[in-house]
Amino acid sequence: MSAFTTRPEISGTFGVVSSTHWLASQTAMGVLERGGNAFDAAVAGGLVLQVVEPHLNGAGGEVPLLLWSEREKRMLAVNGQGVAPAEASVENFRRMGFEQVPGIGLLPATVPGAFGAWMTVLREHGTWSLADVMAPAIGYARDGYPLVPRAVQAIYAVQDLFREQWTSSADVWLPDGKVPRPGALFRQPRLAATYQRLLEEAEARGPGRIAEIDAAVDIFYRGFVAREIDRYYRTEQVQDTSGEKTGGLLRYEDMAAWRATVEAPLTVDFGRYTLAKCGFWSQGPSFLQQIGMLRHADLGSHAPHTAGFVHRIAEAAKLAMADRMAWYGAAPGADREAQMALLSDEYLRARWAQVNDRASTEILPGSPLGRAPRLPDLDAARRTLLTADTRFGIGEPTFAALPPVAEWAEREIFVGDTCHIDVIDQDGNMAAATPSGGWLSSSPVVPALGFAVNTRLQMTWMDEGLPNTVTPRVLPCTTLSPSMALRDGEPYMAFGTPGGDQQDQWSPAFFLRHAVHGMNLQEAIDAPAWHVDHFPASFWPRQTRLNQLTVESRFGAEEIEALRAAGHEVKVGAAWSESRMAACSRERDGQGRLLLRAAANPRGMQGYAVGR
Repeated sequence: MSAFTTRPEISGTFGVVSSTHWLASQTAMGVLERGGNAFDAAVAGGLVLQVVEPHLNGAGGEVPLLLWSEREKRMLAVNGQGVAPAEASVENFRRMGFEQVPGIGLLPATVPGAFGAWMTVLREHGTWSLADVMAPAIGYARDGYPLVPRAVQAIYAVQDLFREQWTSSADVWLPDGKVPRPGALFRQPRLAATYQRLLEEAEARGPGRIAEIDAAVDIFYRGFVAREIDRYYRTEQVQDTSGEKTGGLLRYEDMAAWRATVEAPLTVDFGRYTLAKCGFWSQGPSFLQQIGMLRHADLGSHAPHTAGFVHRIAEAAKLAMADRMAWYGAAPGADREAQMALLSDEYLRARWAQVNDRASTEILPGSPLGRAPRLPDLDAARRTLLTADTRFGIGEPTFAALPPVAEWAEREIFVGDTCHIDVIDQDGNMAAATPSGGWLSSSPVVPALGFAVNTRLQMTWMDEGLPNTVTPRVLPCTTLSPSMALRDGEPYMAFGTPGGDQQDQWSPAFFLRHAVHGMNLQEAIDAPAWHVDHFPASFWPRQTRLNQLTVESRFGAEEIEALRAAGHEVKVGAAWSESRMAACSRERDGQGRLLLRAAANPRGMQGYAVGR
């Protein structure tokens, strides 16, 4: 079908890249042009994202990845989510007076898993040297890059916190004591020096590509990087969302014991397609649950711009997100058998039978294998909000100056986001990655390193015995969620989006517009989008909102009124306010040649697809 697009769908035979920032896309494409494969390109582009989107991810963050290896003929999931510190327990947090893990500061840190995950991909599947893949990121950090307006907004929002409390962050993000100008060249010399030192020490331990990569991982997790993080988190006390000064729990031993892991992704079929996501340590299975339910929704009879299409997907999302709250996680309270049963067609068909023409107004987790769900204490978020001081920031990246708590809670003036990159090379290798964490507003910069550490532990609960209870040396359930698809058993598409709890709402809608209604990648990205709030937010203070459907104003007035008539509490947002999708695909023509395509999100005016 033909539809309006903001730009063409990119096509070619040599290679394609799509990401949330043009410099990362061009970096990855440059790697392909110089003989690197998709995995080399993804790593180089991912490291550049840490520099050029510092309000959305950083060197102290995390990244899950999905890969298709053409050589091995299989998909792989790389778990780059670090675990909780050994001292992070319900007992310790309650002893400090918390009902929830704070959203910012030192306490919610997990082991920063991004570097280990990127290096795992490079070592096992790449071809380039450590120096070559790190060179673009080091160059941008050392020599400068244009700072996007959203990053400036993030710095502006927390400038007082930086000046008054987090002075190490002020040293990096307020050069000469001033908020930087949008578009001005911005440098991060301390980060460049850290990466340069790491590279030089790794090369000294060589020789050889593998030896240098292994050495780099050892230096990050057991060398000077780990020692500096340990020193700062052990000795400093900083202001957090409690309004108090607290120290950190992350230690050298936590860093030294952690490794990125590789596993088979979870999958669900939808017609010709097999969809793949990371495991129940991510929210990725909620995508698969929605797709499994929507096999029975007759979506072909409902055009993508209609209330019928939106209603069905929104109601499936409500049920999947309720299951996420009750069943997802890796803590000892997780029920592995029940988790896998969530993806069975019998269960998903029964869940879809709960959907009707009216919008659900309740949180309704299911009972896989007949086992009763258990929910966390949702009132804790309300109690936390009443005593919180949001002048010191919130859980997700903050892009506007914050008013008093009561006003903030009603006005929703913050937006959380992250990053994404997809790459396919001429041989058909594919990579999809969603890096995040270590935002400039998440925690203070570690002075000796020039970067902040993630706050992902805020996604855990403090009720004992839940699948996502905060637990020593156990990873929290992350919102980060790259996607991959096979078609007719052949590798087909790598895709994903930033957006916190919205990631596995925007991604299913994009996929269904493409797979069911035949939109090309760019048409499916550009089409009017939406999201549902019908669950506790994953980020501090984890407030719960029910049955709110936020739609872009480009939906027709008649369709918006139909959604309201169905019982949805509809909020009409700006015309281009929802979704941040990126996507690349591959398929063979009649002669067996690979045809590659890519598309990127126009919203925010910084995501780009490139290829030839």
